[in-house]
Order: sequence, then C-alpha cells, then structure tokens
Amino acid sequence: MSQFNSAAVDGPESPETPGNRTGTRWGRDRRWLRIVAIVGVVLVPLAFAGLFVSALPNANSAIDHIPAAIVNQDKLVYTTAADGTKTPVFAGRQLVTELTGGSKGFDWTITNEAAAKKALADGTVYAILTVPSNFSSSILSLTSSSPKQANLAIKTDDAHSYLTGAVAQTVGDTMASTFGKAITAQYISGLYSSIGDIGGALGKAADGASQLSTGVNQYTAGVDSLAGGLGTLNSGAAALSGISKGVSTYTGGVSQLAAALAAANAQLQATPNDPVAIGTVNAISAQLSAAAAGGTTLSQQTTAGISGIQGGIAKSAAGASQLAAGSAGLGTGASSLASGLKSGADQIPASNSKASATAAKVASDPVGLTVTTDNPIKHIGQVIATFFVPLGLWIGALAVFLVLRPVTRRALSSTAANGRLVFSALAKAGAITVGQAILLVALLHLSLGVAWSALPATLGFAALMALAFTAFHYLLTIGLGRAGLVISLLLLAIQVTSTGGLYPIQLLAAPFQWVSPLLPLSYGVQGMQAIIAGADAGTVVVAAITLLGFGVGSVLLALVAIRRTRRVGSLVLEAAPGLNRA
Repeated sequence: MSQFNSAAVDGPESPETPGNRTGTRWGRDRRWLRIVAIVGVVLVPLAFAGLFVSALPNANSAIDHIPAAIVNQDKLVYTTAADGTKTPVFAGRQLVTELTGGSKGFDWTITNEAAAKKALADGTVYAILTVPSNFSSSILSLTSSSPKQANLAIKTDDAHSYLTGAVAQTVGDTMASTFGKAITAQYISGLYSSIGDIGGALGKAADGASQLSTGVNQYTAGVDSLAGGLGTLNSGAAALSGISKGVSTYTGGVSQLAAALAAANAQLQATPNDPVAIGTVNAISAQLSAAAAGGTTLSQQTTAGISGIQGGIAKSAAGASQLAAGSAGLGTGASSLASGLKSGADQIPASNSKASATAAKVASDPVGLTVTTDNPIKHIGQVIATFFVPLGLWIGALAVFLVLRPVTRRALSSTAANGRLVFSALAKAGAITVGQAILLVALLHLSLGVAWSALPATLGFAALMALAFTAFHYLLTIGLGRAGLVISLLLLAIQVTSTGGLYPIQLLAAPFQWVSPLLPLSYGVQGMQAIIAGADAGTVVVAAITLLGFGVGSVLLALVAIRRTRRVGSLVLEAAPGLNRA
C-alpha cells in the first residue's frame, strides 16, 4: 500500500532565517497544527465521557419532552339517577385533560387520527395514544350486569426510535394503572353508597314491620273487645228468654184474674149481697196485688236484660272500632314493609357466580392497554446495527487516513490538476471504505437476520455513507493534516451523543438537539434504521440526499484545501529547494 507524505504537516520544518519569511510562516503553521492536535488528543477522552454526562442533565424528567399525539374518539354518555336526573359522563376528555395538563410522560398534543398517523410516519411524534369511542360506556358498564374493560391503544414506530416502544409501554401501563385505580376507588365508593341505600331501605322495612306489629296488637285488642261485647250481648240475649216467659205468664195470670173478676162483678150486679161473689172479688183483689208485685220484678228483669244487651252492643262497637283502627295500622305497616323490602331488593343487582367473577376481574383492572408498533424491528441486534454500521463506517474512514496520506510532495509539485489529485486519492481510499461497507452489510444479512430483499438498499446506502465519510476525512487530512483525524474523533464523540436513533433526541439537552440535524451520522442512522424497519422510502431518500450533499460538499472544500496546500507548498519549495524530494 502506497503512502502519501503530507506537505501540510509531515514534511520537515523549513529553515527559519530572517530572509525566509515563507519558511517562517510555514513553521508557525506546523507548530499551530501540532498544538491543536495535542490539545485535541487531550480532550478526546473528556469529550466522550463529558458529552454523555452533559447530554442528559435532567434524565428523570426528559421523557416529558418526547412528542406524542392523542386521538380522543370517546363518545359522551349519560347516566340516569333514580329520580330521573341525567348526568353526562365523558371519561375520555377527563383523561386527555389530565395528560395535557401536567407531566404525565411524553409531550402530548391533541389531534385527529389522520394527522396523528402522518406525524408518526414522518417522525414528528413518536407515539399515538388512541381513546376508543366506547371508553366512557365501558367504564360505566362496571356497575352493570355486563361489565367490560375500557381499553386504550398506543402505537409507536421502530423506524424512528426503537426504545420509544418500551418507554410507551411503561408510560401507558402507568397511565392505565393510575386512571384505573381512580375508577376502582369510585366503584368501591359507589358500592358502599349502595350498601348505605340498602341499609336505608331495610330501615324503612323495619319501620313498616314495627307499624305492622302495632297494627296487629291493636287489631287483636279490638278482636278481644269485640268478642267480650258479643259475649255480653249473648248473655243479655239469654236473659230475654226468661223475660219473655215471665211476660207470657204474667199476661196469662192477669187475663185469668180479669175473667174471674168480670164473672164476680156480674154476679154482684145480680146479687149485690152475695157472699160468694164478694169473697171472689176479695180473692181476686189479693191476686191482683200479688200480680202487681210480679210486674215490678218483671220490669226490673226487663230493664236489666235490656241494659245488658245495650252494654254488649256498646262493647262490640268499641271492639269493632279498635279492630278498624288496627286494620288501618296493619295496612300501613304492611305497605311500608313491602316498600322497604322492594327498595332494598332493587339495590342488590341480580348476579351469578360467573358474572360476579367477571365484575371482580374488571373492577381490579378497569383500564387495559394495547401497544402496537409500525415497522417493527425484530431483533435487538438489528437495532444496534442501525447505529453501529454508520459508526463503523466513520471509524473505518478515519482508520484509512491513519494509514494513507492524502497526497505526496511529488504530486503537489507535479503539473497534475487539483481535481485529478483529489479524485485519485478518493478513489484509492474509497475502494477500501466501500469494501468495509460490503463486509458490514454482509454481517447484517448473514448474522443479524436482515431480509435479503433489502440487500440493494442496505448495500447502496452503506456504500454512499462510506464514500461520503471518506470525502469528509480526506478534507480533514488535506486541510489540517493529522490534526484533522483528532478533529474527527472529537466530532465522533459529539455524534455518538447527539445522533439519536435508538432513542428520541428530545431526551437530550437542548444544545445536542440543535446540533443533531447538522451531523452526518444522524442521517446515516436514520436511513439505515428506516431500511431495516421497512419504513417509507421517503426517510431513506432524504437521508441519502443529505449524505450525498455532505460528500459532494466535502469534495468541493477538498479542492479548495489542496489548492491552498499546493500554493503554500510551492512557496516553501521555492524558499528551500533542498526540501523538494519525494
């Protein structure tokens, strides 16, 4: 392998005589470049370690800066209370308000489904959270006979950031768990409230039972009173039979005495001094006196019988009144008891063992989460390769110019055109770096399982990266000599920290986010990641065009640098002809 001596750095110093100003300036340039190289070498370890430390100053809260979209498709539903009052329920809006109103993982933006898909595809957002249309109704179903879990969905895309999928899973699980616990707490609160309602209904039933007991007591007392009155009435009625017999006997005796008195009176009319008739009249008078005494007794017996009947009737009426009052209390108590028992029964949902098990399962985990990934990368090795293939090609280009020098003094002093010198050197170095790209692509497909159908894309893109990085390192070495390779290491440290790819650049401190779009390695990682993930070709095309521009720009600047190098070198050779050697 031929070696090129760098006129910019590696030639011997020119004599610094008072008359040799060109040699003096050349020596100063060389010393300045050496100082820069030494300082750069000292800073390389610090650059790698320090940049990583400073890139994540707020690692705990950095996740809140990752952009993500929310698509709320939830529909408003209403609940109806026992009194007919309707209450709107919009759980999706509540969730969105909580996420956008504070630090809830990711920087959430509310949008529609089409805009969210486009933003995820072009990498503007790294995740989409979708709240389904039945979210509120599913949450309300927890108190119904057919409870079902409310599901949220998160979608990510490996073509832009592999680790975002894992982060989204964690954020989503935390979000679903937190929101689910709040729902479970409300459910348990409602359960206790229902138990209180059941207790109130059973209390009402107890009051009804007490009223029913009072009514029964009044009713039975009325029945007893009515029975006593009827007994008294019955006794009075029995006495009426004796009165009736006495009245009959009394009226019969009076009739007989009246007949006898009439006969005696007729005889006295005929014979006024008839002793028999007079004796008969006297006897009948005595009997009438006795009958009058019997009439008093009969009157007393009649009064007593009628009084007994009246007392029985009054007692019966009082008993009937008590019975009626007891009957009313009995009806009120029975109604209260029935109403209370029905209300309590209504508070207890009909269920069975299967429904109870379903309700318990949903209540313990009321909100579920589904995470899907567009353009998934199957193996972690492929993910790592998307970063290390561009990294390897950068280091490979650096290594080439550690071995090869960009130009010889003989070439500098020749009459060859600048373009010929540049392209000749790039052709030799590019052949080596393209070989490196072929080996890395072979590793991708043979060892890491990348589909062979992607071989044209992976090989073409890797070769483009290799040539672009080669042109840039040629520019560094032709312009700065070996100090340019130190600059390459420093740039590598910055790029390794700022490139992203495996993780969103929003996790980094602001300066690293600003510089990331300016770094060639960023586009190398983006393009390779999109190819392996099978994403839209637009990302690959943008990355390829950027790298092509980076390479072409490096070649154009290299032409300027070699022109300056040849001019300075010719002045040195003119001032010190003894240095003109290969």
